[in-house]
Amino acid sequence: MNGIIIVNKSKRYTSHDIVAKVKKITGEKVGHTGTLDPLATGVLPILIGKGTLCSKYLMNHDKTYIVVLKLGIEKSTGDEEGDIIQEKTVNENLLEDKEVKNVLESFLGEQEQIPPIYSAIKVNGKKLYEYARKGQKVEIQSRKITIYDIKLLKIDKESCEIKFEVSCSKGTYIRSLCEDIAKKMGTVGYMKELQRTKVGTFAIEQSVLLEDLTKEAIEEHMITIESLFKNLEEIKLNERKLQLFLNGVKLSFDLKDGIYKIYSNQQFIGIGVVKDKLLKRDIVIN
Repeated sequence: MNGIIIVNKSKRYTSHDIVAKVKKITGEKVGHTGTLDPLATGVLPILIGKGTLCSKYLMNHDKTYIVVLKLGIEKSTGDEEGDIIQEKTVNENLLEDKEVKNVLESFLGEQEQIPPIYSAIKVNGKKLYEYARKGQKVEIQSRKITIYDIKLLKIDKESCEIKFEVSCSKGTYIRSLCEDIAKKMGTVGYMKELQRTKVGTFAIEQSVLLEDLTKEAIEEHMITIESLFKNLEEIKLNERKLQLFLNGVKLSFDLKDGIYKIYSNQQFIGIGVVKDKLLKRDIVIN
């Protein structure tokens, strides 16, 4: 088995749990394109067999989430698992559609974001959450992120909760975004629920539920390496050039730099990279 399957991750499972389950079912090498918090649900692309070699092409994808923000309560971890560290009144006037939409839309575009202390970002060789667990203070550098789209889905005035959808760049922390939104509304808040609905071109409609994962289901829903790169230009090799390509020899091609699908005798061979008019092998599936 070589390719990618989209798993709809259930709550409380880690990305590592999903990888382990798929590995047990397939007996293949398995990886993923980026962790999804245990409390989060939704799209988790899982790479199988030679599909694991594609990870470098999939790590910088934009993402889309559906989020529930709970207002009036601040938690140590920025999500429902943390301890309550502050409670603050929520002004009912700020929970009107127009007011909430204005606040959400103010976050559109490129901006600086400070990641949460409970994250896996490393500072001086240690993950931030290791400092947090020991109660140690550490300076956290802000990072550039981009919010491409953000829209209000629902307001629950009784429970002081806002549901919204956000499309953002890689590296965006939704927990930090929730806290920043709450602050702009004059209160505090935390991320109560998070569902990832899209990673790059991978959508939740393509996904398989964790409980439905079987060898047959994986084979049925597998995205092949060939289809993953369906929009790339092709290079066709004759038998002699194919053998040279497979042996790692660089071949001259008057083509622009980039990634290409490689074929021989109408059979998909894999992926090659052209740089400075030279083609070299990258991913070979057989």
